[in-house]
Amino acid sequence: MEDVEQLIQRLEQARSRIEAILPQVDPQKQIYPGWTIHHFLAHMTGWDDAVIAALRAHISSAESGTPAARGIDHFNAQTVETRETLDLDKVKQEWRQTRNTLKEILRAMPEEKFRQPILFPWGGYGSVTQLIETFIHHELEEHAPDLEMWVKQPDQPLLGRL
Repeated sequence: MEDVEQLIQRLEQARSRIEAILPQVDPQKQIYPGWTIHHFLAHMTGWDDAVIAALRAHISSAESGTPAARGIDHFNAQTVETRETLDLDKVKQEWRQTRNTLKEILRAMPEEKFRQPILFPWGGYGSVTQLIETFIHHELEEHAPDLEMWVKQPDQPLLGRL
């Protein structure tokens, strides 16, 4: 499916942009208020986990539930908290592995499932493309530029979105 490969290519582009920034990040410094790179990667991994669960449920014609139904901020805090005790290397490993799993699931998805509406992790329905595009945008248009800006002044946590 050409659409799937295009989405995967864009996911890889977004991820490689953040991967390129990682060596410049001091793990002790806050990127966003209260969030170091550890928290940031845990946040990203949590969203990949939610997308993976939604896709798996969708493929098996089940409802995945809405893990972010209580709100984005609550979900973000919960996903970061669940990885609080992991060391940074383990968080990086999970961050990379969840993205690989996400790509594998997309590649294995039957075309008819790719075309059917899917329940989003925060509620509501849309296309698989819309779901994946949301996270491409989240990484490529929000977090990657934030990190690129932050590494220029790493003593100043960024205010705003997570």
